[in-house]
Amino acid sequence: MTDDVNPLHRRIRSFVVRAGRMTPAQTQALENHWKTFGLNLEDGAIEWPDGPRVLELGFGMGASLLQQAQDAPDTQFVGIEVHPPGVGRLLSQADEAGVTNLRVFKDDGIDVLDRCIADASLDRFQLYFPDPWHKKRHHKRRIVQPDFAARVRAKLKVGGVLHMATDWEPYAEHMLDVMQAAPGYENTVAGYAPKPDWRPVTKFQTRGEKLGHGVWDLLFRAV
Repeated sequence: MTDDVNPLHRRIRSFVVRAGRMTPAQTQALENHWKTFGLNLEDGAIEWPDGPRVLELGFGMGASLLQQAQDAPDTQFVGIEVHPPGVGRLLSQADEAGVTNLRVFKDDGIDVLDRCIADASLDRFQLYFPDPWHKKRHHKRRIVQPDFAARVRAKLKVGGVLHMATDWEPYAEHMLDVMQAAPGYENTVAGYAPKPDWRPVTKFQTRGEKLGHGVWDLLFRAV
C-alpha cells in the first residue's frame, strides 16, 4: 500500500499540484517531445550520458534550467516538476533550442530520488525558490527538512554541492539552520553564498528585486 493510500504512512507533501490551464502549445509539446526529453518513474535508475550530473527539483516554467543546459552543453541536466504547464513549456523550448543534455521527470521529486537516482551519482542538486509555506501551521510542508537533507546527501558524490536559493528570508534562515545541523555537509562559505555563475537570474527574481525583495543562496558541499 502506498503512502498516498494508507493514512498511517502518508508523506507530508511539500507541493500542491495547481490546476493551471495547459495551452495548446504546451499540450502538443508533451505529446510530441516526451519521448525525446521525458523520463518515467517506472523505468527505474537513470542511465546518465558522460559528463557532470545536475538534478534540479521544481524547475517551474523551466527558463532557468534550459538556460543552464544551453550554457553548459557538456553537463547532463535532469529536471523534476509536477506541474504539467511548466513541463510542457520546457519541452517546447528545449526542442526549439535543440538541446541534447536535458531530460525531465513529471513526478514527485522524493519518489524520483528514491527510485531513479543512484547513490553517490550527482555532482550538484539544485532547489531554487521552493514554496516557503509562509504560515507557521504550514512550516511542516517545507521541503527543506533534516530527512530531505539526508536523502540528497546520499545521492551526491563526495565534493558534490547542494545549491538552494530563496527570496523569503525566514525560509533562508530555516534552510541554514537545517543544513548546518545536517551530517555529511560543510558550508562552502560562512553563512549565505554569493550567487554562483551557473544560476541564471530569472524574470521572477528580477521582478522581486524591483519590489525590494532579497535573494539568498546556500551552497553546501558533501563531505
